[in-house]
Amino acid sequence: MDIVPDVDHPLVNDHVVPDFIDSPSLKNIKSEQTSNVISRLHLIDEEQKFSQELSNYIDNKWTLKDAGFNYNLAAIFGSQSTGKSTLLNRLFGTSFDVMSESARRQTTKGIWISQGKDMKVLIMDVEGTDGRERGEDQDFERKSALFSVATSEVLIVNLWEHQVGLYNGANMGLLKTVFEVNLQLFGGNRGKEKTLLLFVIRDHVGATPLANLSNTLKADLERIWHGLSKPEGLEDCKITDYFDFMFTTLAHKLLQPEKFESDVDQLRLRFTNPSDPNYVFQPQYSRRVPADGLPFYAGGIWDKIMTNKDLDLPTQQELLAQYRCDEIANIAFAVFQEKIKEFRQLIESGNIVEDLGPKMQEIRGVAMKSFDKDASRYHAEVYKRKRSDMMTKANTMLEAYFLGQLKNLHKKAVNMFSANLQQALRTEGSEFSVVVNASKKEVLDYFLQGAKAIKLEETEWSYDEELYQLEQGLKDFATAQREKELNKMLNNLEKHLRKELDEPVGLALNNPGPGMWGRIITIYQRTVEDGEQLLHKKARTFDLNQDEQGELLINLRRQAWVLMTKKVQEESVDGMMLLKLRNRFEEKFRYDEHGLPRVWKPDDDIDTPFRKARDETVELVPLFAKINTLDPAKGEKFELEPTEDFDFDQSLKVLSETRQQEITTKFKRESDAFYLEAKRSVVATQAKVPYWVGVALVILGWNEFLAVITNPLYLMVAAMVGVPMVAMWYLDMLGLVETIGWKVYDQGYKLAMDKLRETMDKREDEKPQAQRQPQQYPPRYESISKDEGDIELSSLDKKSQ
Repeated sequence: MDIVPDVDHPLVNDHVVPDFIDSPSLKNIKSEQTSNVISRLHLIDEEQKFSQELSNYIDNKWTLKDAGFNYNLAAIFGSQSTGKSTLLNRLFGTSFDVMSESARRQTTKGIWISQGKDMKVLIMDVEGTDGRERGEDQDFERKSALFSVATSEVLIVNLWEHQVGLYNGANMGLLKTVFEVNLQLFGGNRGKEKTLLLFVIRDHVGATPLANLSNTLKADLERIWHGLSKPEGLEDCKITDYFDFMFTTLAHKLLQPEKFESDVDQLRLRFTNPSDPNYVFQPQYSRRVPADGLPFYAGGIWDKIMTNKDLDLPTQQELLAQYRCDEIANIAFAVFQEKIKEFRQLIESGNIVEDLGPKMQEIRGVAMKSFDKDASRYHAEVYKRKRSDMMTKANTMLEAYFLGQLKNLHKKAVNMFSANLQQALRTEGSEFSVVVNASKKEVLDYFLQGAKAIKLEETEWSYDEELYQLEQGLKDFATAQREKELNKMLNNLEKHLRKELDEPVGLALNNPGPGMWGRIITIYQRTVEDGEQLLHKKARTFDLNQDEQGELLINLRRQAWVLMTKKVQEESVDGMMLLKLRNRFEEKFRYDEHGLPRVWKPDDDIDTPFRKARDETVELVPLFAKINTLDPAKGEKFELEPTEDFDFDQSLKVLSETRQQEITTKFKRESDAFYLEAKRSVVATQAKVPYWVGVALVILGWNEFLAVITNPLYLMVAAMVGVPMVAMWYLDMLGLVETIGWKVYDQGYKLAMDKLRETMDKREDEKPQAQRQPQQYPPRYESISKDEGDIELSSLDKKSQ
């Protein structure tokens, strides 16, 4: 495959570099022969191989990569050695090889392509027909014609004036091939897809007007068209349904060089000036193939031609569109993925990305604009389908971030609800239902605002499920919090009930009697009524229904009863019962009917009051045995409905039979002590000191008394010793002082003995080794000395004690 460098070929034999650059009509596009020559490419070589360098030339050498549809493609046909390459060089400033005037041999082999000087026009120089090199082989002529019609907008037919009216000389055989190919490619687009045939009649000397020449050519073309075998359904089609024709002439290049250059300048305007009335690149001739897709499109066309397969041009355009749209989408999507990568770590770590919705919208928009910019040039249906696929793919990837952001919003909304609820409930006088509704509205508004902000247009994303889950979560959390607050309220209510019951019930139990249980039941009923009022007041803040309130009231009565019975059980333990019985016994036995303490005299009857007081006290034990539920106010007993955890009948039992007997026995033993005390007090009253003993003590001790009170020292010593002794005797503390004294003596003695042993051991350690050796005794005396020492130490300890 030959790739032409960016410089002209040197002169080799009859091949010469074209002299177009010296033409005065092309001064505006001149350049040095060895520099700034537009690159040309051997698109299809003589071995009919398609060049893979077309994409490189379009992107880098001709800089048409971003041209899109803003370029044009033309091709030239004609017999060999009719000056086709020369004409193209003159018109477009290209550098196609031209044939030497001195030799008549083939110069252009295959198909060459180049860009027009300072134009967005690609020109294909097609190998000439009717050449001796190929002879009767017209296979390449047909293939090149098919390729040119499928890719080009304008076909330039180059012929000499004297060839007009001839079949072979005027390329009528080639044009017949073009017509057949055009029907094959565009038969189904009758009147929509057209090709322009521009006939350039060379060496026109002016003897025959252009109108006559064009009429002759049109007649020959109509005759060829009518002779074609047309596909079914197109029998009545006209040549003008598929082709437009233009005709122009050029003066003789050698005989009229100035006129030739002038004609070429006028012809160039048809290719470069859109305002020219004969401008050739009209929209109806466009093949709608973007510049960057031309290599793939043209290569696919040539592959189909070479494999002798039916060439379906719309299918080729769709294949091109699919290939290029996929390629463009992949590039745009790679950039898209790179930009959204930064969101992944933040969302997966549980953070909320600020302005995620606008950022995703912007990134997606940039990717779609990048795709639209290049892909919109291709087949409309394919472009729309691929655009939809890319949009779906992008939305699918973004949906993961959408769902992740929703979960983070959900989590933050729950935390916000919890924090707001806790803070609001700390406020004094806050109502739970009001606080919950306000907090729920706030967090739902926050979630909805965040969810709407990240929902992109042209998506079917929905946050309804997440919103439903959030509402359920808030409902469950509020229910759990309500239970917690209810329990807190019930705990406070329980404390209130305990406070209201403990002291009054304790006082009632400390004053036992026939009406004791009635007073306790009255206290219970009053406390329950107060608790119910408080419960009704608190329950309104929790928006409780009737069933819930009724259940709470039943639990309140049951809880109050449990607290009361618990207090009764506490007050009915053995120690407390004995205390109550002893107090009642003392009240009856040690005090009279006026509440004054009794002083027993020798002639008083102690047995009868003792027996009466003890019997009355013992009668109280059965009273404590079981709670009497008779309500004094209503005159009837009340009951509470039992449950699995609460047995009302069992709660009425306070003292069993066994405990009653034990308490009674213990009490009788304690009461005997009071009886003995009373008896001793009577004996102490009877054992008085005679009066004469006191008179004798005064007479005999008068001198000593005077000596003490007249001597200050004796008086002070007597006061210091006597006053405390009298006080202790009066307070009955002499026995205690005596006990403490003996304890102090024992401790002092032990400390002294320990100190003595420690001193003796220390001195023994300080003696020299020789002196510390024990004296050797005969065995008979050794045991005696040891025993004697033990006896002496033992004796010392006994004497000390």
